[in-house]
Amino acid sequence: MPASPASDRSQDRMPALVTVCVLAIASLVIAFLGASPARVSATELLGDARAPQDAAFVVSHRGGGALAPENTLPAVEAAIDAGFDYVEIDVALTADRVPVLMHDRTVDRTTDGHGSLASLTLAQVKELDAGSWFAPAYAGTRVPTLEEFLAVLGSSGRRALVELKGVWDAEAGAALIASLRAHDLERRVAIVSFNPQSLLATSGASDLVYRLLILRRLPHDIEQAVEGADARGILVDWRAVAKRPEIVTELHDAGLRVLVYTLNTDVEWQETTTAGVDGIVTDEPARLMEWQATTVHDDR
Repeated sequence: MPASPASDRSQDRMPALVTVCVLAIASLVIAFLGASPARVSATELLGDARAPQDAAFVVSHRGGGALAPENTLPAVEAAIDAGFDYVEIDVALTADRVPVLMHDRTVDRTTDGHGSLASLTLAQVKELDAGSWFAPAYAGTRVPTLEEFLAVLGSSGRRALVELKGVWDAEAGAALIASLRAHDLERRVAIVSFNPQSLLATSGASDLVYRLLILRRLPHDIEQAVEGADARGILVDWRAVAKRPEIVTELHDAGLRVLVYTLNTDVEWQETTTAGVDGIVTDEPARLMEWQATTVHDDR
């Protein structure tokens, strides 16, 4: 029996309807796969913005440099075991572009070696003793790689500030982000640097990671400087802030966070707490926590 005209029209419409459905589903899949994770918020990583007299979070300088040789795994593990809020470490590149924990441009001060880190390969750096200078008990302690540090941090549940020393290019920045991602640490690490270009070197690989620009003094337009580095806050010498303590509230109002370095006395802690800074980097994290427990209220 021949099909009716109405049936022909219905059959004609079916391929078009199927095509529309397929395209709609494909669009949803593409949108889902292409959706970027939500950018790490300041509150997620650093907690609520502090008000004057609130306790700032505590950042243990150079791992746990007061507890064990700075920027070594024993120092990091000691800081984690002590329960400090954040661990701060310094990372620089070897001659073969492997990131290792080192503050100085040379290895002279904290190892038994000599020369610039940038002129030594990882194999050469791994031969150095990075612990004897601190105490005989740490003889033979090695300079850790960033990967070794991230493995320890990842299993600890703690958070960290990773300072980029020297100039990092896009390749090095992308490798750093890949390491954070491999250890599921993009949401628990803030990348910090004095060098805006080094911060920008990590931007292309991840908009997710939180960044802080380190400053020795306050520029005329702080917001522009921070935005230019793709950062969302500053880590600044307290002496610069002490001249303009009202800047802390102004930066909070602009949605930026304010951390200060490196404060080790009760007087400095009282001044920064009065100003309402968010975090304090210190060589005396245990004593700072004790001071806060007896001196500072924390209603957050």
